[in-house]
Amino acid sequence: MERKEFLRSLGAGAAFAITFPCLGACSKDEGEAGGNIPVPTGVDFTVDLEATENEKLAKNGGFITKNSVVIVKNLEGNFVAASQVCSHQGYDEVSFLDRDGGIFYCGVHGSRFEQSGKPLNRVDSVPAKSLKVFKTELSGVLLRVFE
Repeated sequence: MERKEFLRSLGAGAAFAITFPCLGACSKDEGEAGGNIPVPTGVDFTVDLEATENEKLAKNGGFITKNSVVIVKNLEGNFVAASQVCSHQGYDEVSFLDRDGGIFYCGVHGSRFEQSGKPLNRVDSVPAKSLKVFKTELSGVLLRVFE
């Protein structure tokens, strides 16, 4: 193999190695998740509100994440739970902001959602799909989050 052929094959191989990981993400349909993280399903777990790791839920506006779910004690003192995975492109970056009455917010592209999961804005000129919201049930100091 001549030097020129070797360099040409190395260049093509290196270009392939660099672009191959991107091909899957770049070829997704508009409706598929760019973060490629599935929305949680089959959710059914409990949170001990007295446990140290859940102390943020003692205050209105506080939230925690568990099992890809954002669990919130909203500004009215009610518990709300929604998918941590954003419906816009599938990144697990949804959190809770205590502004505008309390909204779910994805820090990746700025998607905002009502506590009911309804989208509040358009991102990339496309209306977001609703954020998946889960049921909550309080029994003493145990909070059940389920579908």
